[in-house]
Amino acid sequence: MAVKAPKLAKDFWGHFNRGVAWLIIGLQIIILAALGIVLYVVGFFENNPLAVVATLLAQTILGVLASALLFRFVARPLKDMLAAIIHVSGEPTTSTPPNPNDTRFEKSGFKDVLQTIYQLASNEPAPADAPATLSEGSEPAVTPQATHSIIERALDNTTCGFVVMNHERVITFSNKAAPINIDQNGTSHLSLLFNGEDTLENWLTHCEETAVRAEHTWTRIPNKLPEEEGRRFFDVIASYDKGAESEVVLTMIDRTEQYAVGEQELDFIAFAAHELRGPITVIRGYLDVLQDELSDVLRDDQHELFRRLTVSANRLSGYINNILNTSRYDRRHLKMHLTETSLSDIYDTIKDDMDLRASAQGRLLSVTIPSDLPHIAADPASLGEVMGNLIDNAIKYSNEGGAITVTASMKGELVEFSVEDHGIGMPGNVVSNLFQKFYRSHRSRETVAGTGIGLYISKAIVESHGGTISVRSEEGRGSTFIVSLPTYQAVAEKLKAGDNSNEALIEQGSGWIKNHSMYRG
Repeated sequence: MAVKAPKLAKDFWGHFNRGVAWLIIGLQIIILAALGIVLYVVGFFENNPLAVVATLLAQTILGVLASALLFRFVARPLKDMLAAIIHVSGEPTTSTPPNPNDTRFEKSGFKDVLQTIYQLASNEPAPADAPATLSEGSEPAVTPQATHSIIERALDNTTCGFVVMNHERVITFSNKAAPINIDQNGTSHLSLLFNGEDTLENWLTHCEETAVRAEHTWTRIPNKLPEEEGRRFFDVIASYDKGAESEVVLTMIDRTEQYAVGEQELDFIAFAAHELRGPITVIRGYLDVLQDELSDVLRDDQHELFRRLTVSANRLSGYINNILNTSRYDRRHLKMHLTETSLSDIYDTIKDDMDLRASAQGRLLSVTIPSDLPHIAADPASLGEVMGNLIDNAIKYSNEGGAITVTASMKGELVEFSVEDHGIGMPGNVVSNLFQKFYRSHRSRETVAGTGIGLYISKAIVESHGGTISVRSEEGRGSTFIVSLPTYQAVAEKLKAGDNSNEALIEQGSGWIKNHSMYRG
């Protein structure tokens, strides 16, 4: 006796299509017959019967085609849903499962349906326990499964996102508010964009190597790029417990309303800064022309006035570049072409400006950058901007008559550039947040003017050169900022392969290091 093959879910679609096709054709024949009878009764066939018959046949054919097209459009979600079910059921199939992150699914709202199917398939059902008998007057016991379900429903009703990962960094639980994408394999992925090296992945790698329990916080973390719809911002708190079943627990507090205002302001400022670049360039050009043409008739104090005007114009131009660079960095567009040069040559481009700033503020600036250091791969203007930012900060946060020491040397295979001051210094809680966008401590906001993006963009530029920036500080005793860059020889092959583009140098590094009042970005 032959064994009848079991029916598969994928067989349904062909059966369903054939049924719909016969239904459409049958309905059109019925409509044709009914319409023919009506026309015959009212006498339309008497004058030109062939024309009437041709019209009815044409109407029937067009009706079948229109119905088929309408069915194809209306049934498309059903087909995608069936394809997802076939995929998660494990049936053999050659079709590609629908990706819930497809743009058309996001626009139609069908993404949530597919993600639900994949999510349900990825969750193993709890074992069914035998029903317990209750003695008279006893209360029904709350099972662990029931408690788990209550907690899940409660978390789904919160506005905070919660994600749990196992020791393999696989997401085992997420609530509705968590920024999660689920692929066609039913695998959940965290949808957060960390800037630079201080990423969740790098932090977890660091914890696995050095920690048993740890906690870390990130602020202003977006889930999408600025151009994308539905962009949200989160403060992310990660808890790590080595070897636990729920080794990593993430709490994501939605701060979109709080941070979106600043992002919108930055967009406006970036637009305004872009418009200001033209006039500033013209002003700087006229200053150079006037100073050159009038050099023979100007007195010494007038020369100094022109010099100060030039310094101020250059400084304003630097602020504008900072803002525009920050906007590009947020959009992952901070790419540049690097050339072989030396730190001493780069510093020479800003030397006069730094000397003038230091003398105007009553600071003692000492600079020692050996000219025989190995060359580096750099965009001179951008790296000069970093040097200027660090020295300018040291000037602003030093005391009257304070000494600022700028040095450069080789540290292993890296060229190191450091700026040390003996000013007010910073406590540990300030140091750990120092490279975040718009971050300024309460004390600095009250005493020193600024926007809070200088160090943020400095970090972005250094990382775009394949380097790192770090700071050591002690409150009341000063701070030291250190920039570490690879030598040109170490990165020459990567640069040549990419037409001197920095893209090959901006891969994620080894992660962050936080130790008392030291932070490495």
